[in-house]
Amino acid sequence: MYSFETLLFAIASALLVGAVSALLAYRHWSADSRKQRELQNSLDLLTQQQREYRGQVMQHFSDTATLLNKLTESYRDVHNQLASGARTLTDGHPTTLLQPLPEPESAAAGDPASPVSVRQPLDYAPKSYPYERGMLNEEFGLEKSASNEPRAVLVDTETGTEPGRR
Repeated sequence: MYSFETLLFAIASALLVGAVSALLAYRHWSADSRKQRELQNSLDLLTQQQREYRGQVMQHFSDTATLLNKLTESYRDVHNQLASGARTLTDGHPTTLLQPLPEPESAAAGDPASPVSVRQPLDYAPKSYPYERGMLNEEFGLEKSASNEPRAVLVDTETGTEPGRR
């Protein structure tokens, strides 16, 4: 019938195929693998939710900007209507209290990014001479005191000592 070597080869092959299929089944149905798949599914779900949320935030700010621009235009129209009525109804007397607002130049020119005039902010006093110290200098407005004059010392009222000394 069958030779002994053929029988041993069939048994060894069956054991090998059984061991490989058992290993694959264990990996597929094991708790670690299941947990890893659940975590991956959770991560995919959270990533999708974050994309949707970002899209909603971008849409919200886009809609808000559009509505704010409409509100600004409406305010300008109402203000100009009041200024026109004030000018017309005051029998030609000059009114300086309510002047019409100009139309935005950048919208009229079709280029929203072009500024009308750009100037440096004037939140400081510029120097008159190059060697002069400006207001942003640490020593601006401070006079050097002579070394023999007593210096003022801050004292902590609770401890009676200078801050930083104990």
